[in-house]
Amino acid sequence: MENEKKLLGNKIRKMRISKGMNLNTFARKIKKTTSYLSQIERGLASPSIMALREISKTLNVPIFYFLVDDGKQSSMVKKNERKVLQFPKSHLTFELLSPDLSKQIEMIRIRLEPGASTCTVPMPHQGEECTFVLEGKMEIQIGEEFFILEKGDTIYYIASIPHKITSVGEDDLIVISAITPSNF
Repeated sequence: MENEKKLLGNKIRKMRISKGMNLNTFARKIKKTTSYLSQIERGLASPSIMALREISKTLNVPIFYFLVDDGKQSSMVKKNERKVLQFPKSHLTFELLSPDLSKQIEMIRIRLEPGASTCTVPMPHQGEECTFVLEGKMEIQIGEEFFILEKGDTIYYIASIPHKITSVGEDDLIVISAITPSNF
């Protein structure tokens, strides 16, 4: 775990530097303290999912960019080799099902415990998204509209419209989302 934090922090630092931002400027842009960001970059702290989203948005890279092994190129992803994004005290897990983020499409598996949501307020991202419910019951807010989906149901939407997924059933919600372009 410590090594993973250091690798994540190092990727964030390298990307920040490549974008020509110093630590103070970057911290202001993501609305965090310089001290907090420094701890993340040195691998002493893990960012929350919301902080990592702000970091990736500010650096203009998909969130999974920070979790993908740069040297690995393949077209197949074995179940035990998936990149997993889960934060302490979170009831949300993301798994990258596609091999990497260099392609036009990204596939992720999301698991939400009952009552948990993908975010606190609906959030947009570029592109299109199609979500398939594998297990559980899902409420999705897209703009001002709300939809309820159950096992086997699918919904397509323009992802630039703010959206939020919530697990509203008694069991964990498991969905597969295909997103294009790859940008999570």
